[in-house]
Amino acid sequence: MRILISDKLSPKCAEILRSAGHEVDEKTGLSPETLKGIIGKYHGLIVRSATKVTADLLAAADKLKVIGRAGTGVDNVDLAAAGARNIVVMNTPGGNSNAVAELALCQMLALGRDLYRAVHSLKEKRWEKKHFEGSEITGKTLGILGYGRVSRLLAGKCRALGMTVLCYDPKIAKTLCDSDGLEITDSLEMVLGKSDYLSVHLSKRKDTVNFLARPQFEQMKRGAFLVNLSRGGIVSEADLLWALEAGIIAGAALDVFVKEPPEDFSLIEHPQIICTPHIGAASAESQENVAVLIAEQFVDMFAGRGIHNQVNG
Repeated sequence: MRILISDKLSPKCAEILRSAGHEVDEKTGLSPETLKGIIGKYHGLIVRSATKVTADLLAAADKLKVIGRAGTGVDNVDLAAAGARNIVVMNTPGGNSNAVAELALCQMLALGRDLYRAVHSLKEKRWEKKHFEGSEITGKTLGILGYGRVSRLLAGKCRALGMTVLCYDPKIAKTLCDSDGLEITDSLEMVLGKSDYLSVHLSKRKDTVNFLARPQFEQMKRGAFLVNLSRGGIVSEADLLWALEAGIIAGAALDVFVKEPPEDFSLIEHPQIICTPHIGAASAESQENVAVLIAEQFVDMFAGRGIHNQVNG
């Protein structure tokens, strides 16, 4: 089969595919017009987040049988259009989960100690030691929105550091404990009201757009910190800015935005915001993991050994 890798991946992806007898082209940074002009030659397409797999592109993909997302989120792929053309869409859940969980923990620690402002202050040659009395996370409560691989990994790390961890997921909406002892509750209000730190790990769906908005911020514990490494739009950016200005939220760490790259920097420029350019999965280990996983899934599919992690049917 002929396979196109249109976003930068670990070389191991192409190596695995070629060793299985497939022809692989690695062409990154293509314009939508250029990609549309060549996509008709390929049976498989592997992307990360840069390539936008639109209905218009798929209309030109006469031979395409499978699209692989080296990562978890597939919001850059038109799933309905792919399904209508009987094209399998698969992702690699779990391959980058630890990287995201580690960054979430990093951001929590940075928020609590006001680390970024302290670094910036000293780089500007100011010695403001008395201005940066932070707080420890040990003994605090972490609320997690969304129950998935990242949530479970983050919960384990935070419990090891002495935190109490609560979890709410609208798809579960029950009170129970999982096999690792993580407390899942059916009360969003309870999680919002008790959490010193709130970390968002929901999938972006119609029912999770603006899942955290002004009514939810009003229920949050005063002085809490917010972390969002899931998807832009799950947290209302305008309402988060309001909550910061109102003193409800003490600070927030954002790795994702409604518009990427952002065009409105009013939230990003707020002094109590830590911001990163969607780097949650950007570790060397995680990128190799997802590259290997998607290649192995392609090999299995084309060899007739089954389809793994299909997300569109």
